[in-house]
Amino acid sequence: MTAVLLVATICCIVANALEVAAKTVRARIVMQNSAEVGVPPQWIPYLALLEGAGVAGLILGLLGVPLLGAAAAVGLTLFFVGATLAHVRARVFHNIAFPAAFLLLAVASVGYFATA
Repeated sequence: MTAVLLVATICCIVANALEVAAKTVRARIVMQNSAEVGVPPQWIPYLALLEGAGVAGLILGLLGVPLLGAAAAVGLTLFFVGATLAHVRARVFHNIAFPAAFLLLAVASVGYFATA
């Protein structure tokens, strides 16, 4: 089970790193999705910073600082609970699978650091 959670944690790192890159360059899909759920464009850099901090924390957690990894995993979980709730609040369900998938990866990362 630990191996599965480790793979999920690595997937969480990769997925979030790609998302941070997309937010950093203000990719059209990021801006469209954000607008649909009511996130102002000026929040995007701050959201990228928070998500990037989560990625860095997960990496450091895997490199030997497990408490930081656990904190980052919890932070990303809360981040994606918020993202999923933003979709629900705005009644934007056609792409809710994306924040939900990121949420599941973050929860798996919490599980990894809880068992490591």
